Amino acid sequence: MTDNPLALIFDFGTQSVRTSLVNKNGEIVAQIKRPYDPPYYSKKKGYAEQSADFYWDEACHALEELDSKYNYLFTNIVGATVSTFRDTAVLLDKNHKPLKDCIMWFDERSAEGKEKTPLLHRFLFWISGMSETIMLNKKRTVAHWYKENDMETWSKVDKYVNISTYLTYKLTGNLVDSSASMTGHYPINFKKRNWYSNIKSLKARIYGVDKSMLVDLYQPGEIMGTIRDDVAKTYHLPKGIPVYATGSDKACETIGLAALNKDTAAISYGTASTVEVSNKKYCEPQTFLPAYPAALPGYYNMDVQIYRGYWMLKWFSNEFAKEDLDAAELNKMAVEEVLNQKLLQIAPGSDGLVLQPYWGPDLKRPLMKGSILGFSSIHTKYHLYRAIIEGIAYALREGLESIEKHQHHKVSSIRISGGGSQSEAICQITADIFGLPVSKVQTIETTSLGAGMCLMIATGVYPTYEEAAQHMVRVTQTFTPNMEDHKTYDYLYKNAYLQMYPKLKGIYKDLKKHKDDIIK
Repeated sequence: MTDNPLALIFDFGTQSVRTSLVNKNGEIVAQIKRPYDPPYYSKKKGYAEQSADFYWDEACHALEELDSKYNYLFTNIVGATVSTFRDTAVLLDKNHKPLKDCIMWFDERSAEGKEKTPLLHRFLFWISGMSETIMLNKKRTVAHWYKENDMETWSKVDKYVNISTYLTYKLTGNLVDSSASMTGHYPINFKKRNWYSNIKSLKARIYGVDKSMLVDLYQPGEIMGTIRDDVAKTYHLPKGIPVYATGSDKACETIGLAALNKDTAAISYGTASTVEVSNKKYCEPQTFLPAYPAALPGYYNMDVQIYRGYWMLKWFSNEFAKEDLDAAELNKMAVEEVLNQKLLQIAPGSDGLVLQPYWGPDLKRPLMKGSILGFSSIHTKYHLYRAIIEGIAYALREGLESIEKHQHHKVSSIRISGGGSQSEAICQITADIFGLPVSKVQTIETTSLGAGMCLMIATGVYPTYEEAAQHMVRVTQTFTPNMEDHKTYDYLYKNAYLQMYPKLKGIYKDLKKHKDDIIK
């Protein structure tokens, strides 16, 4: 093996793709980032679609640029992997060609859940209190939407795969995937890290996918194939580079933060925001919400997601920040930098403005809607901006407390990543709301870093995760909570935020009924 082994990482995010080379010291020695233009398109309000081949084409363009600038490093590549965003299905025909563009994970359409569930199963779901959760899962499953709205396309489906599966296929020629990439609405037994053996079993049949439509799964660290010879030739890569199973974007991000024990939480402030805690024991983070296989063998990620997350900041910029956008362009800054300067002028707690960032239902609260309480004449748009940031952190704190309850252990520190983590103000707000130290590592590209760590372990560069983390992850900044501000946040969290859904649940129910009546 070379003295300077490099991992080739294809990191597909919702907004851009990054093709990177990561070394054994945790340095991203080369990276090409290609923002998508556009990231998706909408045929109807609430719809979000994109071609699966669009992502492959973007990766090829990035690889071409990587070749032109960093080809001298290619001889040191010891392995490659694909990490993608989650829960985006690709419907393939018998020739493994996509039948339709992907319905993205944040698309808002919903099936009606018409497919009949056996009476015994319905009774068991009802007696266990899972009926609403099961129905929500059915409605969110792309397979059910096609069965109800486009049976012509569904009748032609040969394989039903995640976007990560399709991109692995384009890279290797093998229609396979990692068990740690299958986070989403698929009939997988997360605890056993494989498909349910009986696809008509109690939980498996929720998703309405025949076993013949599923592909072989590999466990993290296993070789799923090699880079296709024609791809290697086109981009001047060494022939026969092995492609390893790793995991989804959040799974790799958690590893890149060196958060792989029950003492440390990983927060991702991305398009979707998450809090994760890793554990060798399988523990559900919330009732009926599974833990997911980690990107390293033998671990699980307890994960609670805020569906729209830091997408809300983009929404705010588009709807309320035209003047700030103009100022940012004049000063050659990102609009987020301007807004983050403004939020420092607002007191902790946003002068009593509290936001609950659930812009759609979740498994625990299927009637959930977004809410903002406490408006008065003193509030400005910058109060709302800060309240969004605080609200996302409140929601993640609630998620972490649920994780701690289920794993019977409190975390002692937090690692943070994602676009939002670039702001020191946001990192400090997070520390103050949680009342825990919050640390950043040497790069915000923690998905690429984590995937690189997985490959360094799989290829034998490091024997254990702990040794890989010691050599590849470095804490560069830690934010200590201001305990006076924490008291303010703690009061608002307990006396306002946590009270909002129970108090408003009946109103949400009436709003849903009214909407359903209008649709009828």
